[in-house]
Amino acid sequence: MRLRNQLQSVCEMDPLRNEEVVKVKIKELNEQIVCYLCAGYFIDATTITECLHTFCKSCIVKYLQTSKYCPLCNIKIHETQPLLNLKLDRVMQDIVYKLVPQLQENEERRIREFYQSRGLERVLQPSTEEDPVVDVTQQSLSLSVSQSNSHYYKNDEHVSLCLERVGSAKDKKNYMLQQKYVRCSVRAEIRHLRRLLCHRLGVPPTQVQMLCDNKTLPDNMTMKRLWLTLWYGKPAPLVLSYSIREKRR
Repeated sequence: MRLRNQLQSVCEMDPLRNEEVVKVKIKELNEQIVCYLCAGYFIDATTITECLHTFCKSCIVKYLQTSKYCPLCNIKIHETQPLLNLKLDRVMQDIVYKLVPQLQENEERRIREFYQSRGLERVLQPSTEEDPVVDVTQQSLSLSVSQSNSHYYKNDEHVSLCLERVGSAKDKKNYMLQQKYVRCSVRAEIRHLRRLLCHRLGVPPTQVQMLCDNKTLPDNMTMKRLWLTLWYGKPAPLVLSYSIREKRR
């Protein structure tokens, strides 16, 4: 918006064509089209949806690998997955390419040289109207640990769980979940799952016991620790069992 206002403020009328002509020095717009992180003109301009600050895509993705706050205003982007709150700003990138001479051509040349120097084949992906940085999350952040050929823990992954009921066939109540598949953060702990089960089944927390491979799980165990210690190398989803103890009279 500020960039648009600056452009409108320097518009003049061309008497020959009866059209508005924009005359502006590029240095007057640098504050709006230069990345705060690398001090260069935006390349693949990417905006944080929480505060609308824009950066180069590679710069902000790299920055958010170790932080969850905006580098400009320090607002929290997301508690666990800040990359999901990024959006490619194609309008801003088009403006930058039009304002800065030869920037787009030079960037394309550098990309070609990079691939050629490493003997790699460049695969161009078709663009879509709405591209909320899905490619960023796919390349830099795995949303599930179900990929067998990848590391099982990256920045705040999600883990897929299957909650199975175990107990005696003589139980008067079934206590079966209508939806037994759950996805949660690897930061989640067993106590969080117990609360979820208690809420869905309508039983007190003291009656629910969580198990994996017939081993009782402590409340403070995280999904990351559980996956790495008891389920590493096995296919997703991670199967957890729960048992319901009967109330003592």
